[in-house]
Amino acid sequence: MTTTTTTTKNSASRRILYGLFSVICLFAGGSAFGQEAATAAAIEAAAGKGDTAWMLTSTALVLFMTIPGLALFYAGLVNKKNVLSVLMHCFALACALSITWLVLGYSVAVGSEGGWSGGFGNVFHKNVDDILGSAFQMTFFIITPALIVGTFVERIKFSAMLLFSILWALLVYAPICHITWFGGEGADQSLFTKWGVEDLAGGIVVHITAGVAALVACIMVGPRKNPTPPHNLPMTLTGTSMLWVGWFGFNAGSQGEASSAAAMTLFVTHISASAAALTWMVIEWVTLKKPSALGIATGAIAGLAAITPASGVAGPVGALIIGISSGVVCWWASVRLKNKLGYDDSLDVVGVHGVGGFVGTVLAAVVGTAAFGGLATYSMGKQLGIQLGASAITAIYTAVVTIAILVLVKNLCKGLRVSEDDERIGLDQSSHGEAGYNE
Repeated sequence: MTTTTTTTKNSASRRILYGLFSVICLFAGGSAFGQEAATAAAIEAAAGKGDTAWMLTSTALVLFMTIPGLALFYAGLVNKKNVLSVLMHCFALACALSITWLVLGYSVAVGSEGGWSGGFGNVFHKNVDDILGSAFQMTFFIITPALIVGTFVERIKFSAMLLFSILWALLVYAPICHITWFGGEGADQSLFTKWGVEDLAGGIVVHITAGVAALVACIMVGPRKNPTPPHNLPMTLTGTSMLWVGWFGFNAGSQGEASSAAAMTLFVTHISASAAALTWMVIEWVTLKKPSALGIATGAIAGLAAITPASGVAGPVGALIIGISSGVVCWWASVRLKNKLGYDDSLDVVGVHGVGGFVGTVLAAVVGTAAFGGLATYSMGKQLGIQLGASAITAIYTAVVTIAILVLVKNLCKGLRVSEDDERIGLDQSSHGEAGYNE
């Protein structure tokens, strides 16, 4: 009985000592493990906040591209009797398309269904959890129709412009956006997603669609009766500068996070714009004997449009190639080709955005390869076919639907353009009853 009691006490003592030792070990070694785990969690949380901060900034930058960037860029290029009209176009579209996005645009462009449309499951933003992601995509939905405004300024009815832009955003932009960026998975994948089309930030989705629509629109609306030189180039250069800076949010923000990939995207965006601006300037210097401010500004926009689809796979050398190529080709399209064909693309939406977007989309297959310092792993030949195919499908679809929309709008608004008297007076007065500039 006594021996048993002593053995039991000794066993109990050993268990107590072992427990104390385990606690000490856990406290000594486990605290370090706990600190490491806490540090890792803190780093992850900080990275998440950093990504959120970058996407908030990018969203603001892309909206800044439309108002005031694009608005000022376009307003400086028109007659002073129409400057307020152009500013009004961009401002009103920013408002109207934001509401359209809330009600229906997000659902059609981003929704979870496969095929050509996201469906109607998120109408009025029902069941949308990622509000920041929606806000970022909304800014693209705004600026793409706003780009088209530059092709028919100074003669289109305000009502026709608004109705056309809303319908076009829903029927052209949203489906192309969906099949390129949000095309589902597995059997539900859309055509462009299944093909592996390379378009980080909108060479196809934004620039080719806007450029093709602009060509159709300027032909159907008809030329201006009395085109005049730009009234305020300092305003245009100010808008260009805003667009350039805003484009960092446009392209680098499309990476979706604050990362080294976003940093490279930002860098190549800047290099392409710089190269294209200088290329356009040199061409003018050689052909006209004087480099112009309008030329260098237009060249910069061409370089920005061209690098957009390739900005996720191009390295610095690739950006240089795209910049120089777009400077040459966009100059030729805006100066030589437009004059030869005779269409009145008022502010060169076709030559800069349409042609620039196509050049960049095609060259993404080239500069993305390792031979040109690119970051992609695809075969150049195969990807070239993919990029050309996607561009062709987009152009044909955009042209057909744009024609249909313009016919409908023409009937609903009893014509697309203002009267000759209103055009002569200027849209500031005839459409809005105001004067942007006093005589």
